[in-house]
Order: sequence, then structure tokens, then C-alpha cells
Amino acid sequence: MKFKAGDKVLITSGKDKGKSGVISRVIPSEDRVVVAGMNTYTKHVKAMAGRSGERVILERPLATAKIAILNEQGTQDRIKISVAKDGSKNRMFAKTNTIVPEPKKEEKK
Repeated sequence: MKFKAGDKVLITSGKDKGKSGVISRVIPSEDRVVVAGMNTYTKHVKAMAGRSGERVILERPLATAKIAILNEQGTQDRIKISVAKDGSKNRMFAKTNTIVPEPKKEEKK
């Protein structure tokens, strides 16, 4: 999969079309990604055991066909894989031919 958690992407279809966000989770087995704050729905949780009921806002996964990565100029782009002579692979933007910066890893607490 060409997308990684932490990549800045643009939503290209659906109710959030035109909005941009950051990938928070990648699901390669389903070819889907979860974008923070996008494609949300409200789940109503019933009151149980002294706890009051509430509405929880959750994010649904998006298909990778419905997103486009944003390059350093802020325009949508595609990712291509380039293989160096030593065998290492790099993700590159297709339009600008620059290497995609590695996303910052967030530490889990």
C-alpha cells in the first residue's frame, strides 16, 4: 500500500469531498484508510449500570480510491515507487518527482 499513517490527504468523493486531513490508521487487508475527523457518524450509546447515555462520534474507513495525497505545494498528486541501485525503495510524488517525506510517528501511551 502506498499510503502511510501520517500522510496528508485530500478527500476526492463522498460527503467530505474537498476536505483535507491526516491519515490516522491504514487497513491494508481491506485497502482502506481512516482519516482523522472525516467520514464520521454518530453512534448512540444506551445508558447502562449508572452511566448516562451519550452520542459518540466515530470515523469510518475510506477506500484508497477516494483519497489523493497532497504534495509539498498542497496540490493533489499520485505516489510512485522508485527503486535505487542498491535495492532500496522510495515513495515519490509522480508530478514533482520529489521524495515523499516520512510521516512523523506518534508514540502510543
